[in-house]
Amino acid sequence: MFKVRVYVSYKESVLDPQAEVIEGAMNRLNQGEVSQVKIGKFFDFNVKAETKEEAIKVAEAISDQLLANVNMESYQVELLEEN
Repeated sequence: MFKVRVYVSYKESVLDPQAEVIEGAMNRLNQGEVSQVKIGKFFDFNVKAETKEEAIKVAEAISDQLLANVNMESYQVELLEEN
């Protein structure tokens, strides 16, 4: 059993108005210039698999089919621990 984390965020080419609003608010705090704010989400789950590679493949398949809109979003799979 492996614990994985999948990070999902908009692709660089996709406009993210929520991130732009947050970036503007951060700059209004007068704490320095902030740029290139990205907003994303992450999913943690366990995968029953024999190897790390198999667990990552399963997580990638789930991400492609369910967690990310691959037309607008990209994802990254991270292996957190082996249970």
